[in-house]
Amino acid sequence: MSLVEKQQSLIDDLNFIDDLHERLNAVVSRASTMKLAEEHQIDANLVPGCVSRVWLHGEIVEGRTHFACDAESPMVKGLAALLCEVYTDSDPAEAAAIEPKIWEACGFTKMLSPTRLNGLVNMRKRIREAAQNFLNSV
Repeated sequence: MSLVEKQQSLIDDLNFIDDLHERLNAVVSRASTMKLAEEHQIDANLVPGCVSRVWLHGEIVEGRTHFACDAESPMVKGLAALLCEVYTDSDPAEAAAIEPKIWEACGFTKMLSPTRLNGLVNMRKRIREAAQNFLNSV
């Protein structure tokens, strides 16, 4: 499945929930499955510009991207985990090039503060840089 198809599938799944607040709660609930090993919760993996501390770790596994995160805030962790879910198991070139549409498509931009949206932009920037670094190392 391409990254575009995967993202659209996640959007469709989330938009099945009519109420926007319930949809956001579902995102937060999904974050409980995201685990980031303690050895990756280091300053070098902190994402700047986030409301709470967010750690993002990326690596290549069998030629595909893999991202994991953790955050101090459950809401932020949920949003960060969703972004990791979008980009995990992608071709690095796709992960570097394809921008997330999920925030707008699911209506989250209406609910999130500019500071939280900025944090998500910074997370996307880190994911893009990691994917580009993976491409450059091949």
